[in-house]
Amino acid sequence: MISFYQSVREDVATVFESDPAAGSYLEVLICYPGLHAVWAHHLSHWLWLHGMHFLARLNSQFARFLTGIEIHPGAELGRRLFIDHGIGTVIGETAIVGDDVTLYQGVTLGGTGKERGKRHPTVGNHVSVGSGAKLLGNITVGDNVRVGAGSVVLRSVPANSTIVGVPGHIVLRDGKRVVITDPKDIRDPLSDVIIKLAAELHELREKFQRHSHEALGAEPDVSIDEEKSTPNISPQELFQDDYLDFQI
Repeated sequence: MISFYQSVREDVATVFESDPAAGSYLEVLICYPGLHAVWAHHLSHWLWLHGMHFLARLNSQFARFLTGIEIHPGAELGRRLFIDHGIGTVIGETAIVGDDVTLYQGVTLGGTGKERGKRHPTVGNHVSVGSGAKLLGNITVGDNVRVGAGSVVLRSVPANSTIVGVPGHIVLRDGKRVVITDPKDIRDPLSDVIIKLAAELHELREKFQRHSHEALGAEPDVSIDEEKSTPNISPQELFQDDYLDFQI
């Protein structure tokens, strides 16, 4: 267990490491609302753990008024958390944030409904969450993850990954680019529509070939599309054949 003084020194050092705009110790101590919000949370969390929930919420709301950052007293924050600018940042009651995490303005670690119990994200160590990103629900974000600005993350993210988009999908894992060949990996509501269109395109292509051969008075050459005509072909394979060809 580190002392409050040591925690303050770590937090200030983290600002100098993470923000090239940091000029002096006095500036950091007075002009960085992210620091003030984290320090106020230390008191709020202590009050919360000791059953003084009203005082804890009162202190957190006062800190919110001063900083524009809302951290529920029940949230668990790790060491050296850096909230850059911070305005509009929200951290929910059951959220757990690891060490050496950076959150930019407008980040939300929120829930997805009215369920009880653990309903907010667990964020690992050395994680960076871009401006406006939303991490929602009882999900786990592994160590060394980068979340792109504006992303909406609804599923757990493995360690050493980069995730972007709405809804969020992994584009880098362990330093290697992830190529998405199945639209269901994105969990986009449009994925089913894309798969259906790919299947209809495949069916139209087969009909066109059949009618072309009939018009020429020849037997249809089923060998041309024999692989695609197998009954066990999956919608994902149709997507790869008929849709990915049009990607830039």
